[in-house]
Order: sequence, then structure tokens, then C-alpha cells
Amino acid sequence: MSDDVIVTITLNAALHVSYAAAGPVADGPVPGGTAVVPVSHPRYRAGGRGVTAARVLSAFGHDVLAGGLVGGAAGELIREDLARSAVPTAFTQIRAESRRIFQFEVASSMRFGEPGPYITTEELGRFAADYRKLLSSAAAVVLCGSLPEGLPPDMYASLVRYAAEAGVPVILDAGGEELVLAVRNRPALVVAESQEADAGQSLIRRGAAAVAVVCGQVVRVVTAEGEWLASLEKAPRAVPADGLDRGALVAGLVPGELLGWSWPDRLRHSLALAAGARGDVDSAVYEELLDSVTVTPL
Repeated sequence: MSDDVIVTITLNAALHVSYAAAGPVADGPVPGGTAVVPVSHPRYRAGGRGVTAARVLSAFGHDVLAGGLVGGAAGELIREDLARSAVPTAFTQIRAESRRIFQFEVASSMRFGEPGPYITTEELGRFAADYRKLLSSAAAVVLCGSLPEGLPPDMYASLVRYAAEAGVPVILDAGGEELVLAVRNRPALVVAESQEADAGQSLIRRGAAAVAVVCGQVVRVVTAEGEWLASLEKAPRAVPADGLDRGALVAGLVPGELLGWSWPDRLRHSLALAAGARGDVDSAVYEELLDSVTVTPL
């Protein structure tokens, strides 16, 4: 592994399984029992915000390595899908099956998510050792997403501390108690979702070096040097109803952290990615959105 690789860690990776109805679906009850609706062959996609960040970073030519926890047949399909996207992986194997998220496209789209796997103490120990090895050659580490069952709420706090001891900057995307505990160890950048006006300042006071607060399609960055507000109000195309892609948003903020870009440049890059990336990066859409991002110093 080269010394300038970006390591992404996804502790609760998911396999997205998508089906589409093969024909029309009858309305109302079907006489004689439950109707069987034919669907297409499943499409598999590796998911989780850290996994998405790795895919986006790789698409832009960055050296990246996706790590974390995967297990079972779903874990193998996660690895295979990332290999098709030319994303190297270094996941720690667990005994339980990685979670799956099922999407059915019928008259409308419906999603069903399984719970995450239970992580044993032995598996946690093996992952911690693997993580420390990855840090030895990492330029930055990206920690994203929810924690699976069995991991303590201070899990991210420990991972941030290990990275700090190795001199590796951390970009952390988390929430709840995990975020509150982790910011005490001074991650370089925190990405959080909140509608509270002082959320960024609160996290700065707790120890974060910089904070990007996401609220719908608006991102507010707070640092010791200043604050900026970025939005896509003048976008030439509609942003998807489910909002910004958080994995792509995080990926867009990483290069600027490493290369010292100005915050307006970081925000233009990340919002254009987050509004245009749905599964894969479309460079034409990215270029179209790039000049539509409005960044205002506060």
C-alpha cells in the first residue's frame, strides 16, 4: 500500500439488492390467496457511506482502500462489486452475515433493511489490529456510518485516537452518542446532520477541528477561522428527492482536507458530487452542477 492512500472504514456495510416488477401488478386482493408478483433478476450493489465514499474517490483517480467489517455471502458480493469498480478492499472477515437492503420497484419504490450483524469481541480485536496496520501507510482515514450490534458507542472515539497516535487525519461522518464521544479526540473534519443553528460551534467546542453540518440540501461549515454556507439553489437540474448523497459529500471533502483547498472550493466540489452521484459518478452531471453551487461566507 502506498503512503498516500485514503482508507475508508465502513463498520456496518450493506449489500443493496434491487428488484423490478417484470409485469403489471394487479390492484386489490387476488381471489384464492396471495398474489406472486414476478420480478427481475436481482441487481447487487455494495453500500454504506464509507463504501460510497471509496467508490467516488476512486472514480476521481485517488488511491483508496475500503476496509471495515463484512461477512457471509453478502460480504463476498460486497467485495466483488467493489472489485468491479476497481476499488481495492481490506475488510476484516466476520462470522455473521452482512446486512442487506432490499428495494422493490413496482408502482413505487419500497425499501426493506435487515439489522446489522452482531460483532463478537474476538472479531473486534482482529479488526482493531487490521485497522492499525492500515494506518501505517494512510494519508487520511474516513470513518462513516452506523455501528453494528455488539460494538460499543465509543468505537469511533477509539478509531480516531488510534489515527491521531499514527499522525493520520480523520474525516468522521457519524451521529448520536458515537459522534459526541469521538469528537473529544479531535478529528480533522466532522460531517453531521442537524437542524440546530449552533450545532457546528458546539462540536468545535467539544474538540472537532472543522465541522460540516448537513441540513437538507444545504451545508454549513464551521471552523476556528470562519463559517461558510453552501447550497444548490440555482442548480440546472433538480436534486433527487432523497437529498444529497452523504457518501459522495464526504468523499468530496477529503481531497481538500489533504491538499489544503479553500473552503469554497471544497464545498463546490463536494456538493456537486453529492447532488449528482447516484451509485456512480457522472462527470457530465458533476461539471454541470459545479458552477451552480453558491458559497457564502458568514
